[in-house]
Amino acid sequence: MRLLIFLLLAVSVSAQVPATRDWTQWRGPNRDGVVPAAQVPQWPAAFGSAWRVDVGEGYSSPVVASARVFVHSRKDPREIVTAIDLATGKTIWQQEYDAAYQKNQYAVRMAKGPNATPLVAGGRVFTLGATGILTAWDAASGKKLWEQNYTKQVDFSKLFCGTAASPILAHGLLVIQVGSDIHGGRILGLDPATGTAKWEWKGPGPGYASPVLVTVGATSQLVTMTNQSILGLDARTGRELWSVPFPDEFHENIVTPVWTGRHLIVSGSRQGTQAYTLTQTGSAWTAKQVWKKPEASMYMSSPVAGDGLIYGMSDKKKGHFVALDEQTGAVKWATEGREGDFASVLLTPQHVIFLTNGADLVVVKRGGTYAPEKKYDLGTSETWAVPALVGRDLVIRDSGGVSRFTPK
Repeated sequence: MRLLIFLLLAVSVSAQVPATRDWTQWRGPNRDGVVPAAQVPQWPAAFGSAWRVDVGEGYSSPVVASARVFVHSRKDPREIVTAIDLATGKTIWQQEYDAAYQKNQYAVRMAKGPNATPLVAGGRVFTLGATGILTAWDAASGKKLWEQNYTKQVDFSKLFCGTAASPILAHGLLVIQVGSDIHGGRILGLDPATGTAKWEWKGPGPGYASPVLVTVGATSQLVTMTNQSILGLDARTGRELWSVPFPDEFHENIVTPVWTGRHLIVSGSRQGTQAYTLTQTGSAWTAKQVWKKPEASMYMSSPVAGDGLIYGMSDKKKGHFVALDEQTGAVKWATEGREGDFASVLLTPQHVIFLTNGADLVVVKRGGTYAPEKKYDLGTSETWAVPALVGRDLVIRDSGGVSRFTPK
């Protein structure tokens, strides 16, 4: 089995941490791996750790809101939600709940999760654990507001690592994707105040990818991966608009789709990277493949789009960074390989950022040639989660804790 698998409190605090914009969900403010200009570090000679908090294992990315870091983790058999002061590293509140389960024998090398990244919205923190427990917490106090338990629909016999799709807010509703190969999949639009379902889609079990919100023409769509297909739903009603096959023998559809405004980019270890156009004829929608690049396959790393290019990490050559032409799929540049098993990929106005599982942060100039400018060894244990970029600082989740890194 392959390696498997993220506001200032006072004047005194503002002197320690520069004003930030929030990083409230999976892959950043817009869920696409694009870093706003105001949140880009200056790339100093070196970074140093300002603080580190031991929170336990997991692959859920840290999120930041109102000068607090929220992280979802596990100290078996319980899952833990922690709010940490961004400036000082002090724990503000922490909650935990039982989430015991027996991990699949083919996936024991990795931790038991959680895998899904929290969402902060409307003064609430929403967490979705590996076993399918969805919880809403008051962001200020940590009080549990409500819980929905989907554990009976999550079977670990084939969905090796459990629930992984990060929650998303779409048109005022909290959208989650749960289920398994055995029980089938569900995508639900929930009232974020109560957890009550407003709409529901049922179909194939989930992959490990997270849904994204895209606008095509006048239609807002939720696009995600099941364990055997690419799927588009009407984001307001949950009605299925289109679906195309995307089979994988291990049901490892992990990579989050990327919408460029013209093409939908998807990738998988055994399917390569592919581009689709989405078109509407009357009330019917069609997803048509325009290119496929088998030799640039992305296993766990989700790509970013910019400059007419798709930047990502292919799992070929023991992991290498690539840039593909958005229109044709042609390789514009690629590194020699052996970069690692995984990299989180982010896009700033000037650079592409790769954070490898070996805790190397590589800063590459955007464009059609490979031009690395900085490389930092952060000196942590393995890093499988997407970092949060907040002004000059980095918030990094490693295998057992979360840290704030500042320029030295």
